[in-house]
Amino acid sequence: MTDHAVFATTRQVLLVVVVAIQLGLTLPTLVTHGHAPPAWLAFALLTSVLALVSGSVAAGRTELPAAIALPGAAVVLASSFLATPALPAGASFGAADWAFGLVGWYLLLLLTERPRVLVAALTAHIAFSVAWFLHDGNGDVGTAGVVILSGTSVQLGALVMIRVLVRDARLAAEAAAEHDAARTREELARQREQDLRTGFAGQLGAVLPLLADLADEVVSAGDEATRLRCSVAAVQLRRLFAENDDVPDPLLHELTACVDVAERRGVVVSLAVSGVATPVPTEVRRELVAPMARALAVADGRAKVSLLRTADEVRVAVVTEAGDELPERDVPAFVAVETSVHGGLVRSEARWRTT
Repeated sequence: MTDHAVFATTRQVLLVVVVAIQLGLTLPTLVTHGHAPPAWLAFALLTSVLALVSGSVAAGRTELPAAIALPGAAVVLASSFLATPALPAGASFGAADWAFGLVGWYLLLLLTERPRVLVAALTAHIAFSVAWFLHDGNGDVGTAGVVILSGTSVQLGALVMIRVLVRDARLAAEAAAEHDAARTREELARQREQDLRTGFAGQLGAVLPLLADLADEVVSAGDEATRLRCSVAAVQLRRLFAENDDVPDPLLHELTACVDVAERRGVVVSLAVSGVATPVPTEVRRELVAPMARALAVADGRAKVSLLRTADEVRVAVVTEAGDELPERDVPAFVAVETSVHGGLVRSEARWRTT
């Protein structure tokens, strides 16, 4: 249950309490004892506030709007200022003083969500009632003290209970949200692990046939085509391992990993980087790096790799000496790839527009 639900439920309970007090206790007292006409006007004003709050509750509002609560509290205080002087002589805090307790319940009904305003309004109501009691000078001090203490303690006790319920509801909601967040993190971690396994399985799918062919002596390790297959598999696996590293610049990290494999094969590779790091989705990084990785896998001699990043575009290009034919590749879904051969050099470029 949320704090709004707590306020809505307690307001419904308080509404029943106010209706019961006003009709069951206040109205008979007002009729039985002799009150001046302002007392009836005060009763009518309170009834109008009651109707307004009842309409809001019936409309299903979980919170009483300030446009109703604050003007309503002002009308309730005005009713107190009308009803108290209209009491019979010496009746303050006595059996005929119908307004003292009822006004407090009205303020609690209206200002439950605003405890500071509620306490200030109650203080003003009690201070005026006590001032009129002292001005009237004919009441029983002991009875007045008991009425003030009993009435305000019950109302303030109800306020404290409501605030405790609201606090508990908020703590329960926070605990539920934290539990849901933990479940979400757990599910994301599980999904990431599954994605990693799927990715590794996809890469190993290209390696396992090669290993099976070598084990069955279908191909020879000394064959140039076999060495090419091994080189391609090594670059692909190294890029896959780098893809899952937690680094500030994943794209550059993956490019560097592929360059490292080529350099271990004796290829002299120069890497040029321009622009600041740009967030690139994993799927896009794979397609950006793939042409360069294939080119480096078959490169022999020298190669130049360049990474250009602007506000609108990310480019990865590689230039190698023409050598073995590049392996077939899948059609990219996110990037545009161009490959050309000029003067014995093979140039391959992948472009991804960020917008």
